[in-house]
Amino acid sequence: MDQLKGKHKLPEYWSTRSVDLSEGFVHPPLDYEHELLEAIRLGDEKRALEALHRINAMEAAMLARYPLRSKKNAMIASCTLFTRAIIRGGVDPETAFQLSDTFIRAVEATTEIEALHRYEYEMVLQFITVMRQQKENLHYSHIVNLSVYFIREHLFQDLNLSLISGHVGVHPSYLSDRFKRETGMPLTEFINRRRIEESRSILIHTNQSISEIALMFKFCSQSYYTQLFKKYTGLTPKQFRRDGGAITK
Repeated sequence: MDQLKGKHKLPEYWSTRSVDLSEGFVHPPLDYEHELLEAIRLGDEKRALEALHRINAMEAAMLARYPLRSKKNAMIASCTLFTRAIIRGGVDPETAFQLSDTFIRAVEATTEIEALHRYEYEMVLQFITVMRQQKENLHYSHIVNLSVYFIREHLFQDLNLSLISGHVGVHPSYLSDRFKRETGMPLTEFINRRRIEESRSILIHTNQSISEIALMFKFCSQSYYTQLFKKYTGLTPKQFRRDGGAITK
């Protein structure tokens, strides 16, 4: 019995604890983590990014011998927490787990630690996007939900009120009025916001030029795309790409 107790004393824990204390390392306050998870659950992008900034400003725990592996381990653990946060927020568990699986595979495939740091912010933004979509579906009528789904599925195509109203089977003026009343914004602005959100991932994870991205999302010009991007994020596309996805709004 005494031998069994001895096996559970975890000498590795005390050794690690001793090193951490001698070097002055402490984990980020639990309040920081709670604030980040709450912001994700509520779909609050600004609050979530601020919380992540505070956490990343502190020294990270070493979870493996090599920094790259350590960062991967930390991000996989974070991904698990983010998944639970959006499930608590009302996202279908299967959808949440599929999103988590996608992120974990992407993390494992990444070979540069700086790319992981950038991807961490993108991961938070994508979890929030899914959470926001869930919140939209909870409050919108069937007609508006159909319109929102159609917009998401056709962001790379020309979209207009007549096309969307024809798809959902109502008069354009009726859809326009109802869409604005339920979402709080005109249909065109909703489309533009969704296109800007989707374009952020392409800016971060591809080398496509800004003009090519503007054309891909059917913006009339690069200058108009840049104008809208800054309006919704606080940065120009060039600044957003340079800063690795950190936004000011």
